[in-house]
Amino acid sequence: MGSLNLVPASFADYRRLAERRLPRALFDYADGGAVEEVTLRANVADFEALRLRQRVLRDVSNIDTSIDLFGEKLAMPLILAPVGMGGMYARRAEVQAKRAADAAGIPQCLSTLSICSLEEVSRVSGQPPWFQLYMLKDRDVVKAMLERAWDLGVRTLFFTVDLNVVGARYRDVRNGMTGGGGLWGKLRSGVIDYALHPRWLWQVGLSGRPHDFGNVTAYVPNTSLKDYRKWVGQQVDSSVTWKDIEWLRAVWQGTLVLKGILDPEDAKQGIAAGADGLVVSNHGARQLDGVRSTAAMLPRVADATGGAKPLLVDGGIRSGQDLVKALALGASAALIGRPWVFAVAAQGEVGLRRMLGQYRDDMRNALGLTGYPNAADVDGGALDWG
Repeated sequence: MGSLNLVPASFADYRRLAERRLPRALFDYADGGAVEEVTLRANVADFEALRLRQRVLRDVSNIDTSIDLFGEKLAMPLILAPVGMGGMYARRAEVQAKRAADAAGIPQCLSTLSICSLEEVSRVSGQPPWFQLYMLKDRDVVKAMLERAWDLGVRTLFFTVDLNVVGARYRDVRNGMTGGGGLWGKLRSGVIDYALHPRWLWQVGLSGRPHDFGNVTAYVPNTSLKDYRKWVGQQVDSSVTWKDIEWLRAVWQGTLVLKGILDPEDAKQGIAAGADGLVVSNHGARQLDGVRSTAAMLPRVADATGGAKPLLVDGGIRSGQDLVKALALGASAALIGRPWVFAVAAQGEVGLRRMLGQYRDDMRNALGLTGYPNAADVDGGALDWG
């Protein structure tokens, strides 16, 4: 895309705009994956490799992209995924994202480590967000956050199960986000890089404050970013097992969805532990590099669980056509993380609204040309299996 004045249409367009407008360390934090990013590339490539099956002379005059999921009506099978530090990509980005999600008729799932708090996001809408939880060592903090969420009307909880250790992300090492790099490295990736992005510096760096992790502010002893990082690092609980899922199931009375399931055996255990749904996910390829893509594992998990509970998927969903492919592989809906972050980074709420509209239009097009007037009816027949 040669000019910033052109209207972005695809994920690649928004990504390119975001790359120009964000400090390098922030862009790479969102864009990058673990180690050599083999799985990151596979997540996208494996969805791209799937072929849709074109069918003709079917009545598709009334296409319905909506689905029912966890007792809610979604205008299309799409959810804005939880993204930590989202509010560093645009001014109060999670609030802008909530408004865009509401306009599109889809849910937003807010991260434990979002910049904007549950309370701030909830104030902009009569429709509460969904909430994503990490299991912290301090179970009293976990209970307190769940009580806050419940009191705000949250009824759908995503629990992330694939962060018992933090993946090695080489881009963050190179940019100094994980420490080290010396004085010059800190200047280059910090002060100098931010100064070269005056628009971000004004709109987000200065006007987008506070830059706290809003959901955990009340529990962190001090208020600097360094203090937050230290507290989060100390609170990551590597001892979590299925017994903790059973404890969470007893504490949380709403819908419980386990996010980060990649193995069919784990999927069956998750359902046995009381999960109401599963997200087939490799954490956006940010944890263990070299694992298979979510597109490759989704059918295996679907076969293992036999439709017992709704399956969701994330990782590599870049268009409305990918949504149809995900449904054909056995998902009930899909989540997007990088796409919404790059859209708000590029053009704020307006950009995200436009992008979500493009997802909807692309999905309608794919449904019509594969002969499925209703998204809820999509099955494996929508794919050309060769």
